[in-house]
Amino acid sequence: MINPITQWLIPKRSLALAEACLIGFVSGLSAVLLKHSIGWLGRWRLQAALILPPSFALPAFGLCLGLLCGFLIEFVASEATGSGVPQIKGALARFPIAMNLRVAVVKLVSTILSLAAGMTMGRQGPTVHIGAALAAQLTRWVPTSPDHRRQMIAAGAGAGLAAGFNAPLASVAFIFEELLPDLSSITLGSAILASFIGAVVSRLLGGGTLDLNRELSNFSSTFSALEIPFYLLLGVLAGLLAALFNQGILSSLNFYDRLKLSLPLRIGIAGMLGGCIVALLPDQFHNNSGLRELLLTGDIGWEFTCLAFVVYFLLTIIAYGSGAPGGLFHPSLVLGSALGYLVGIGEYHLLGLGYPITYALAGMGAFFSAVSKVPITAIVIVFEMTTDFNLVLPLMITCVVSYLVADQLAKGSLYQRLLERKGYSLPKVKVDKRTLAGLKASDIMQRRVETLGSQMTLDQAIQTFSNSSHRGFPVVAQGKLVGIITQEDIAKNRDRLPGNTPIKEVMTPQPITVRHNDTLSHVLYILNRYHLNRLPVLENRKLVGIITFSDIIRAEANQLSGEKEQLGPSPDPSYGVYYTRAPATGSGRMLVPLANPQSAPVLLEIATAIGQVQDYEIECLQVIPISRSNSPAQTGVDTTKSRRLLRQAERLGRRWEMPVHTQIRISHDTAQAILETIKQRHINLILMGWKGAPSNSSNQIFGNIIDTLIRQAPCDLVLLKLPQGKEVAQDVKSAKYGSLAKTWKRWLIPIAGGPNSSRALQLIPILATLAKAEQIVVTQVFNPQAGEPVMTSLEKATYFLKQQLKGMCDVVSIPIRSYSVSDALIRLANAHKYDVVVIGASREGLLEQAIHGNIPEAIARGVDSTVILVREALH
Repeated sequence: MINPITQWLIPKRSLALAEACLIGFVSGLSAVLLKHSIGWLGRWRLQAALILPPSFALPAFGLCLGLLCGFLIEFVASEATGSGVPQIKGALARFPIAMNLRVAVVKLVSTILSLAAGMTMGRQGPTVHIGAALAAQLTRWVPTSPDHRRQMIAAGAGAGLAAGFNAPLASVAFIFEELLPDLSSITLGSAILASFIGAVVSRLLGGGTLDLNRELSNFSSTFSALEIPFYLLLGVLAGLLAALFNQGILSSLNFYDRLKLSLPLRIGIAGMLGGCIVALLPDQFHNNSGLRELLLTGDIGWEFTCLAFVVYFLLTIIAYGSGAPGGLFHPSLVLGSALGYLVGIGEYHLLGLGYPITYALAGMGAFFSAVSKVPITAIVIVFEMTTDFNLVLPLMITCVVSYLVADQLAKGSLYQRLLERKGYSLPKVKVDKRTLAGLKASDIMQRRVETLGSQMTLDQAIQTFSNSSHRGFPVVAQGKLVGIITQEDIAKNRDRLPGNTPIKEVMTPQPITVRHNDTLSHVLYILNRYHLNRLPVLENRKLVGIITFSDIIRAEANQLSGEKEQLGPSPDPSYGVYYTRAPATGSGRMLVPLANPQSAPVLLEIATAIGQVQDYEIECLQVIPISRSNSPAQTGVDTTKSRRLLRQAERLGRRWEMPVHTQIRISHDTAQAILETIKQRHINLILMGWKGAPSNSSNQIFGNIIDTLIRQAPCDLVLLKLPQGKEVAQDVKSAKYGSLAKTWKRWLIPIAGGPNSSRALQLIPILATLAKAEQIVVTQVFNPQAGEPVMTSLEKATYFLKQQLKGMCDVVSIPIRSYSVSDALIRLANAHKYDVVVIGASREGLLEQAIHGNIPEAIARGVDSTVILVREALH
């Protein structure tokens, strides 16, 4: 039994949202700590440059802090280099990249050291990495499935970006554009919550980022149609220079690799080199934060802007190539603002329209879009920082153009290429359901679930366990799963409670379950994490299947064995054109494909008998086949006759008080349409008629449709063959429930001890009670040369039927000796004129069919009686 705390920790929507709130709060705190720490240590550097000669103080600070930063990363957490976005992408792709508290702390401290050393990189990339690492650590403290863990890591990354830029909407867009393109409700909800809380914490405790709102609070941009060519030009220039910038980053990394220096030396040399260059420049370049604010306000001339663009461009490439922790988000925005300002100055001198600051803001989005290949994020992030609606159109023009130009020059995002440099390739493959990675719970579950009613007594449950090999059963009430009962529950309470105690008092309530669309990895996690042997599968709180480890092993074996691809063009999926739905009151569903109006009442009468005992709803299906040259979804057909037949089925259902659903499907292949219906409607049993006509193909046993269903249908299959010339009700008005009692008096039950025979035995009491059978003969054929026959299976079957029928009819057993099983049973059935023969259908392959023959098929063709073939669900 799972205790309440463990039950609460099972991954679900409420837990995901609670985790997202905590992740957003912690990420926001870490972003505030990072910002203030960089400012505090950076002021020491500026004061040293005022006291000592800048040519000594700036390189010395860069070298010392760079060496310290490199030592910390190399000896504590090597994953803390760079911006951190490539590491997040790799972790989300399930590569073995560390994401934990150690990485988060080292990233925080090393980023403070590298940026305080004067390196021209941003702190927003590291906040993204820190948020993702903290989220990953939380998922270890509160164990979750792999899919849930990926969602939380993405939420942590979004919270870090929102806290760094004070732009929660942009952070959500970045998650779906760059990190995790999963539009599920949990992913979206957790990303929004974490980003919102991260931004709120950052604003309340740390103030605005980039100080853009404060500087531009009274500014309103303008836009006119005459400026469109200049914005197009800005987009092209941003795309070209961003592509050059990205290539420079990669070339710098390769250059440092060729130097074969240790990480501390690389970062130390980069810091010292940056300090030397900055010391030769005007005093405004000493303070990176002040330089960024100066560029963004647009209060400087074009000469200084050109110098700043070139210096910032080169220093960022030098710093990032060394492996120093720092991001590219902020440098992209600064470089874009400088480029946009220059284009705006040119436009103003030519046309006298607009403001250079508008072009600077549009340039920020354009350069960011081209570097990171996230145009939507770029548009949203600048808009959030300015809240200026007039910027939307210029941003859309420049961001899209720059993205297209940069992507034409170099496919894929910079972060993906950085990840590939480390040997982690992200193949662009579509998840295929034919692989294990693409399987859902509904693909591997058993649809036929044996359940117990919540009002069943303890004594009845003990009897059920003694007659079954199962160690546990789901417990249902009104078709809904309310608990699960195991042998351990029975053992603990059988001596403590009276036998008439309802099992709902001893079962485990609210058992651990999965949804029908959960992935295989989530199912495996739940089974392993909570040491379960079975896992109920729900759809809208309704039990639709159950999964065990054997089901997963079987699915893996099927993948390894493979299936031969179909030759020729594959048929399109079938298309539904007509549906009716009755109240969903049953715990399972039975599919009845209808084709012949004369046999429909008999099939529905049998379906009603089975459905009433096993609590099944009835799903009636009419398939209209069309040529493969036509599309099922675009072909018009006449459904008048089909709807008339289905309405007869509905009337019979109302008369016999059974819920009957109906549908009409257009398909290239009838068997395929039936298989698709089985999967979509979670069918537990198929009941269908068979004409019994000789097959025209040596490769077919029962015929193409039934052969396909016998081999592929995952649920139970009951096949009914009426004798030639059998009179059945031709009109629904003449069909009465219980009409089978007039004809099905004497039954012959051949058994062989297999699973199909066992399943047939379970159905016989239901049908025999309906038909008011007078005699049931159970028989088994033995080889004459086998010596004394072993009668165990025959005796067990006879005993089982006697117990179930409770003296309602005579049940006898007859052993037969013969070299041919089919010939012996055909002679016996025809000689004694049995009304019904019930046998287990075989899944023998064509090779076995050619050598040995298909015994059930031979019997079904050879006898003159009604034949019911039963094939158990595939396991």
